Amino acid sequence: MLQIQLLRENPEEVITRLKVKNFDATELVQNILELDTQLRQMKKNLDNNLMEQGKIAKSIGQMFKEGRREEAEQMKAQTAELKVQEKELQVELDEKGQKINEMMVLLPNMPHASVPNGKGAEDNEIVYQEGDATPLGEGCLPHWELVKKYDIIDFDLGSKITGAGFPVYKGKGAKMQRALINFFLNSATEAGYLEVQPPYMVNEASAYATGQLPDKEGQMYHATLDNFYLIPTAEVPVTNIYRDVILKESDFPIKNCAYSACFRREAGSYGKDVRGLNRLHQFDKVEIVQIEHPDRSYETLEQMKQYGMSLLQKLGLPFRVLRLCGGDISFTSALTYDLEVFSEAQQKWLEVSSISNFESYQANRLHLRFKDANGKMRLAHTLNGSALALPRIMAALIENNQTPDGIIVPEVLRPFTGFDLIN
Repeated sequence: MLQIQLLRENPEEVITRLKVKNFDATELVQNILELDTQLRQMKKNLDNNLMEQGKIAKSIGQMFKEGRREEAEQMKAQTAELKVQEKELQVELDEKGQKINEMMVLLPNMPHASVPNGKGAEDNEIVYQEGDATPLGEGCLPHWELVKKYDIIDFDLGSKITGAGFPVYKGKGAKMQRALINFFLNSATEAGYLEVQPPYMVNEASAYATGQLPDKEGQMYHATLDNFYLIPTAEVPVTNIYRDVILKESDFPIKNCAYSACFRREAGSYGKDVRGLNRLHQFDKVEIVQIEHPDRSYETLEQMKQYGMSLLQKLGLPFRVLRLCGGDISFTSALTYDLEVFSEAQQKWLEVSSISNFESYQANRLHLRFKDANGKMRLAHTLNGSALALPRIMAALIENNQTPDGIIVPEVLRPFTGFDLIN
């Protein structure tokens, strides 16, 4: 959530920058500022009321000492009237504050100055590309046919048990999945990330704090009886570890990683782009999360991007890095890099990671603060990224490494799989 002070000091900057996200904030900002003006006047009225009550209380005490009981009783009646007004003002203040908050959460995060203009994915900027695709020749198969051929992932069985988008991994497919998880977690801990194992369900406050609510409510699975939400990413529970926390400058950087299953309804997804592992309702992912000093968060974002790239290099996958345009960047992000791998059999790029800096947007909702060197309380910056999401990594590895003899397992995964070929 943006800070109200920013709107007070420079509303035109907020409106101008949000236009990069194709979001017209003019009316919303104006309405918020009008309510904020009313709210601040009410606070002044309440302060004056409390000050007057304090003065009267002193006067009453003096009157009783001097034996002026009748006058004191009259003053007490005046105090009672002020207390009624105080309660009414407090109710109005709470209602006005709640209304402002409800409107503030409708404002997206402001994009970083480097975010390009654009309407959608076709306008994203390619900032780096590495690796050449190896032509597979005639007879190459997409992964949904290969997994059936080698009996390593069963989509029909998943549909029977649950529904479409919930595959069952079997045999060497299950071991390959576990190998990737172990490889990603081991790599993250070697890079200085503390591994945590979070819950797969969160409460409403947690989903709100990281910006899933109210923006992505329709994409989340909701356990209505307990009012819990299944996590769409480990970002949500891991970042919420630091909700309502006050840090010291010496605590930075805070680096966490976590493996989790992820659950997304993906409402409206259909067609050839969702076949096989391309888009699932349940999938596995290793997430990295950093809490950082505002002065260093963009340096940290570049380091996280480089780390994600290093995993793809070790897996031997051709990849590219995109800087997302205003029309494709998320509601909460200030700057996002997507990592995509090339699927030779599908002849398409598959997103396997989004790495984002949220600046203070999440921290404001989280009440995640730190004391700087001058003792001033400030909001921290939060960052996260997929390192990496497994389904499309699996798809690309299965397709790109297919041979007449079977699917070759990358060398870095063999210590975890115990085999070098799926056949």
